[in-house]
Amino acid sequence: MAFKPNYNQQRAERNRAKEQKKQEKLQRREEEVAARRAADQAPDAAADQPEQA
Repeated sequence: MAFKPNYNQQRAERNRAKEQKKQEKLQRREEEVAARRAADQAPDAAADQPEQA
């Protein structure tokens, strides 16, 4: 073994990777919610337009 293991650094790296993965998952879920909301409102807007004409 060339170097003494640095357990604190390894743990910090694992925590950084876990936090980054969590943030990516949260962002992906928020984008999916925004897409669903846009899709839900699009038919409503299309349904309102013929009634106004």
